[in-house]
Amino acid sequence: MATAVVRASVRAARDQRLRVPVRAALLLTSSAVKGIKNLLEYRPECVGLKVGVRTRGCSGLSYVVEFATEKGKFDEEVNQDGVRVFIDQKAQLTLLGTEMDFIETKLSSEFVFNNPNIKGTCGCGESFTL
Repeated sequence: MATAVVRASVRAARDQRLRVPVRAALLLTSSAVKGIKNLLEYRPECVGLKVGVRTRGCSGLSYVVEFATEKGKFDEEVNQDGVRVFIDQKAQLTLLGTEMDFIETKLSSEFVFNNPNIKGTCGCGESFTL
């Protein structure tokens, strides 16, 4: 079974243009690719990460990032630079055109989703509305 990996934050995209081709569900930055590779080094039984959306937080929805040992039947697969990310069926329309980034500071490391579909976020940046 999959377990939570790290924190994920939400940022509404400043411009409403899609940053990736229409066919791409999710674009990984080079920092995200590097972060995923580093995480998967410690979990050799996992084939990638799985991104989903859950109902929680003060704005309604929140991202969930988990280790994945296999691709689910209805998961969308993003394979970029040797890294595999699976998008849960319920999150596919929510994540369309989203850029996934990985940010490390002295105090934390987290995945950040720059999503052009978001209409609003909460003050803490952990949940969003569409």
